[in-house]
Amino acid sequence: MNKEPLKSVCEQKNFEEIFNQHSQTLRNYIYYKCGDTQQAEDIVQEAYIKLWSNCAKVIFEKAKSYLYTVANNHFLNDIAHKKVVLEHQKKNVSSGKTNETPQFILEEEEFHIKLKKAISDLPKKQREVFLLSRIDKKKYSEIAEIVGVSVKAVEKRMSKALLTLKEQIGKV
Repeated sequence: MNKEPLKSVCEQKNFEEIFNQHSQTLRNYIYYKCGDTQQAEDIVQEAYIKLWSNCAKVIFEKAKSYLYTVANNHFLNDIAHKKVVLEHQKKNVSSGKTNETPQFILEEEEFHIKLKKAISDLPKKQREVFLLSRIDKKKYSEIAEIVGVSVKAVEKRMSKALLTLKEQIGKV
């Protein structure tokens, strides 16, 4: 049986180990959810600040889970805040002039909202493959290596993701 003493998150070397192991993948995870690098980095930074603030309460082995939960909750709170801001902005529509008709602008905004929602509604594995392919510009073979599946599995997930997006966006 392992008789090592429990590692403390409050020790700087352990905290740095957690940071080095998980910060990049956590940033990518949040980036894939929000599509904004700066927002993703801010959320990850906030998650690590909260981990440090609560280091005495968090078990070393549960630190990764804690970080992902905190980051995800922070992301969801940001979304809720942005919805409130958008609602407020809609009520106070500015009189900016553009060449596009209001109808076109509205349809474009609705399309972007529908696209983001459709991507976020994809099953986790399909969304992961879709974003690695379309956002990170990875080849199927690279994605297969990252995700740990065969190239055929990546092709199948991508195909299903594209079909789902086509169905979701096609619904008007």
